[in-house]
Amino acid sequence: MVDHLVLFTVNDDASAEDIEDLLASLRGLKKGVPDVVDLSVGENFSERSQGYTHGLYVRFQTVDALRSYISHPEHQAIVEKLDTLTTGRLVVDYEHEI
Repeated sequence: MVDHLVLFTVNDDASAEDIEDLLASLRGLKKGVPDVVDLSVGENFSERSQGYTHGLYVRFQTVDALRSYISHPEHQAIVEKLDTLTTGRLVVDYEHEI
């Protein structure tokens, strides 16, 4: 299995509507992009977040599936939203066995 973790910080001037649209778009990747095994996204509530306001988790069967996800047009469209609405993204990808 491959897990793709993204932490990001929403810009202070982002509207509540823009944030909800971003999160809904991210959730839509679960059905819109082939090979996504699981996906969740949400607002951070930890006091140990080091400033990250949200987290995204996506699981795949293989590294190739992750690569396909990254280049998929729906994912690329959301990256544009992330570039506009967020700063400080941190991405971690790792393989593991269940």
